[in-house]
Amino acid sequence: MELISTIFYFLITIGILVLVHELGHFFAAKLTGMRVDRFSIGFPPRAFGKKIGDTDYCISWIPIGGYVKIAGMIDESMDTEFVNKPPEKWEFRSKSFLAKFFVMIAGVLMNIMLAVVIFWGINFYQGKFIKETNVVGYVVPNSASDKIGINSGDKILQINGKEIEHWDEINQQIFLENVGRNLTVKVDRIGKQIEFSIPTQDIKSFNEETLGIFPEGSAAFITGVEPGKPAEVLGLKGGDIIVSINNQQVNNSSQLKKIIETNPDKELMIYWKRGDTSLSGTATVTAEGRLGIGIATIYMGPKKHVDYTIVGALTAGVQNIYSAMRLFAFSMEQLITGKTKFSQSFGGPIKIAQMATQSAEMGWISFLAFMALLSMSLAIINIVPFPALDGGHIVFLVIEAVIRREVPVKAKMIIQQAGFFILLAFMAFVIYTDIINF
Repeated sequence: MELISTIFYFLITIGILVLVHELGHFFAAKLTGMRVDRFSIGFPPRAFGKKIGDTDYCISWIPIGGYVKIAGMIDESMDTEFVNKPPEKWEFRSKSFLAKFFVMIAGVLMNIMLAVVIFWGINFYQGKFIKETNVVGYVVPNSASDKIGINSGDKILQINGKEIEHWDEINQQIFLENVGRNLTVKVDRIGKQIEFSIPTQDIKSFNEETLGIFPEGSAAFITGVEPGKPAEVLGLKGGDIIVSINNQQVNNSSQLKKIIETNPDKELMIYWKRGDTSLSGTATVTAEGRLGIGIATIYMGPKKHVDYTIVGALTAGVQNIYSAMRLFAFSMEQLITGKTKFSQSFGGPIKIAQMATQSAEMGWISFLAFMALLSMSLAIINIVPFPALDGGHIVFLVIEAVIRREVPVKAKMIIQQAGFFILLAFMAFVIYTDIINF
């Protein structure tokens, strides 16, 4: 049943994102008077579909993307039958530079618009919850914060000179305003002020676990339970909060994960809460160090709710997009410079399916937020100037505009084919990385 659920959320997520992207190309082509020969979800070969008018609407067999085949354009279909005929008015090659550019950029714009609309709606619907604490509740052993001496109970006063009032400002300063910079953190420890320095190379990803501190009031939340595993046998369910294991208080996913992984084949006494009900029982960890649960950290301490107006929600949505783009760019920089592993920066179908399922189990708002972030990632990747991507097509357009003639079809075909097969090889490697890390 869980496998079916995972496949379902993967198909929903990818299907919507690809559909939105390709609709951008489709509508832009129609608006500029181009004929669309095929609208495909998935890459060739074609599986099934229906032709309506001039367009074949279909599903193709490789479910990791999609394409819109526009008459008179060399694309993923590698069709060159038109090159020996005079250009027709409805063909891509007969249109102006601006019309071609609009068609090529439209998919990216649609993905960005989808992300903005989702964040806009989320901000307007639920507003914003501010974690009203600046007190460290837990320090991850051997983390960046642990190594420099930050302790549980420390109150964070400043980060790089910026006064801190609540935990959201801590995340803002560390993971956005000062991303890529060394950090100076001032804390209050039982009335004594102490300063610590964290080198930027010690912060390799954008989460509290990597930094190594969680706010006071955090809790370990179960996102899902695998069928037949010890957790299901015990009676744990998605939405439960783990309170303690073997009388050791648990307040975040990192701590819970370590306890489980370091106790293979051992029986654990687990206390948890389901709503207002307290429950307990024992479960034996598998030899691989697993209980069969998905886990996340949630905040259950004092909160302040901020409502947004329609305009305010839109502004906040744009800010969410800006933040996502900055973090994505920094992740790529870390990957290129070798400061982070490939598996930490990229995820294939399996990882996407897992994250989509986990976010859906945490609620439809979490699922939509995940989809918005993935939509932004798709937009950024597609604009990269690489053959077979939208950015690669735009490079051809710019070159042709500069030299004032079309790039030879043979050269386009060789470059497109090479780019397409490199992309397929890259996708195969990503899927392989997914499988070995599954």
